[in-house]
Amino acid sequence: MSVVVVTGAAGALGVVTCRALTAAGHAVAAFDLPSPRLDSLVADGLAAARVGLDVTDLTALKGAVAAVESSLGPVSGAALIAGGFAYTGPLHAGDDDALEQMFKLNTDTVARGLRALLPGMVSRGAGSVVVIGARAGIRPWTGAGMASYAASKAAALALVQATAAEVLESGVRVNAVLPSVIDTARNRQDMPDADPRRWVSPESIAGVIQFLLSDAARDISGASLPVYAKA
Repeated sequence: MSVVVVTGAAGALGVVTCRALTAAGHAVAAFDLPSPRLDSLVADGLAAARVGLDVTDLTALKGAVAAVESSLGPVSGAALIAGGFAYTGPLHAGDDDALEQMFKLNTDTVARGLRALLPGMVSRGAGSVVVIGARAGIRPWTGAGMASYAASKAAALALVQATAAEVLESGVRVNAVLPSVIDTARNRQDMPDADPRRWVSPESIAGVIQFLLSDAARDISGASLPVYAKA
């Protein structure tokens, strides 16, 4: 049974991904900020272990990976879902704090996740990491009103493609999934006039993540797969 780390595990997409990976036979280690929702993942059988931490803290993240490997075994896969979104308004009308916050949530979480996970995978000569990007990361012109978010996701995708090239010969794969708007309760609340039937479901994204972590995707690395639905 392979061990897979999921960051942002207590979020809407994280919970669905934990469920899908557990159902597929993986031992899921759920990482997120401490919360009853995170605790319930183990209680509900959606994860084999949970660790409450800030995934932007590299020291804590490395310690968590080491603890998981000590208790469950070597980590062979990961879904780096932790991130955030905000309509920050036009860049010229905003402030630097918004840009800094988006990069902390969407770029730093990826960089630190890769730094914590890849050394072990490279040393073992096998592993797969999937990063949650965004359509705005490769189509930044669609990010009007959220330029900071688009830039942070574009930077995350650059990390994916560069690190994929760095570890390819070691037998480790790094890929990204690019959702459009995800059909979550929060998005329905924030965009009441939109048509959620055009959005992509968390289950659909989780299925793509599961595929990229599987041996069926053994020849795919450095890819950014669009999951746009009809949006």
